[in-house]
Amino acid sequence: MLNNYSSHLVPQQLTYVIITPKALYKARTGNILSRLLSRSGLELVGARMFAPSTELCEGLAENFSAQEFTSTFLRGSLSQPENQMLCLLLHGEEAIQKVSLIVGDDDHMDGRGETLRDTYGDHVMLREEEGDQLAMYYFEPAVIAPATIEEATQGLALLAEHSDSDGGILDLSSQFPSASKLEKTLVLIKPDNFHFPNTRPGGVIDLLARTGLAIVGVKIQQMSVAQAKDFYGPVLEVLEAKLPDGRIHWESIIAFMSGARPSDLPDDEHATPGSQRCVALIYQGVEAIAKIREALGPTDPSKAPHGTIRKEFGKDIMINGAHASDSLESVIRETAIIDINENNFKSVILSLL
Repeated sequence: MLNNYSSHLVPQQLTYVIITPKALYKARTGNILSRLLSRSGLELVGARMFAPSTELCEGLAENFSAQEFTSTFLRGSLSQPENQMLCLLLHGEEAIQKVSLIVGDDDHMDGRGETLRDTYGDHVMLREEEGDQLAMYYFEPAVIAPATIEEATQGLALLAEHSDSDGGILDLSSQFPSASKLEKTLVLIKPDNFHFPNTRPGGVIDLLARTGLAIVGVKIQQMSVAQAKDFYGPVLEVLEAKLPDGRIHWESIIAFMSGARPSDLPDDEHATPGSQRCVALIYQGVEAIAKIREALGPTDPSKAPHGTIRKEFGKDIMINGAHASDSLESVIRETAIIDINENNFKSVILSLL
């Protein structure tokens, strides 16, 4: 069972949201995430990219049998080769109902943006010549979410089961011209964007969308002190050379990313996952590293051009919205440190189901 709470307690629930291939391709991910977090007040606790197998699509379709068009979409359009989807895990009070109302369903896609499906989905009907029956000829939900505890429980179990075989860091090179020289790069949406559920994480992703790159990997990361020390190790020497209290400044960076200063924590606790949450994103495309760095802007937000992430969301050189790798060597080093291939999506589901 997803929950086993007494009647006087507000249930803490885990639910999921699927962002469809069309919505991903049209760069609607950021706006969808913004609305989900800000309207629900829920925590984003997991995320993973999937190249869904026929078996996974069939299982999800059966789970959504109460929504005929969604079920048909999952069994048909989504199961096509080279399709990908992004799955988000949201947790909090009455999460299933809250998310379902924000997302919408098959019967509620004709409003003026009240739900995510109103805004980003398409549900075009054709009236037949004989009778008053309506026949669907195009359906694209953009976003899919369960409406009941049973649907959430069964769907989460399916996603966990297939998360190793169908999920992870994808390769979408087939979506780019065959002669293209493609790169993958890392972005970290920093912890200052997650102090409470808000539009900021989605806003960062939306500004990155102008690069024309594809999101091929997503992981919710809680850096340990050890990981943060490794990640920002090269910064220590620079700070100590420039500032008399350089190590103190460096420890502040570690605390910002992990939640604890190394000197305040026993050595045997340095490898424990930290209290601060960030989102790790892998982007793929032509000149991915340079394009992401341009969209990010200079480290100092006061020097960043308008329209860049650090101008919009940064406060100072440490609290500046996001981090991006500056070279292929950095991508390799940094993704290894945060263990980008770790399937903590599955771990979250198993721990909360």
